[in-house]
Amino acid sequence: MPLFPTALLLTTLLAPSPARFSWPLPPPHPVVRAFHAPASAFGPGHRGADLSAAVGSPVLAAGDGVVVYAGAVAARTLVSLQHAGGLRTTYEPITPAVSAGRTVRRGDVIGHLQEGHCASPCLHWGVRRGEEYLDPLRLVRWAPVRLLPLYGPVPSRGG
Repeated sequence: MPLFPTALLLTTLLAPSPARFSWPLPPPHPVVRAFHAPASAFGPGHRGADLSAAVGSPVLAAGDGVVVYAGAVAARTLVSLQHAGGLRTTYEPITPAVSAGRTVRRGDVIGHLQEGHCASPCLHWGVRRGEEYLDPLRLVRWAPVRLLPLYGPVPSRGG
């Protein structure tokens, strides 16, 4: 049996899907404080990831979405985007460059980083689905690839 059909099938099964999300800051992306899920709705935790960057750095939409809020909450200004699939990302503290209702594309500048969140300037980037907070770094980091030997029929890719 020729190797080509198997190679083509494996290429199709293993090809990465196009990225839906990217980093909200230009490189580099040093994480100064990681996500730590709260044990309860009002319990302690860190509901996002803090990424170090210089004040004034452009903050980018991590994915295509609609601006649902851009403005002050308590003592900080932030931008919140609603994405397909029920995800909502939040970026703070930033000076918004967008307003509510605007559609943005992944990589569009949505604001510029301000001082005030960390000991050194950083962007607090959060994501949630409904009321559940999720680790935003999972949007941009790939899980380890595990290749298994192929014996017998090829499993369907599913959908």
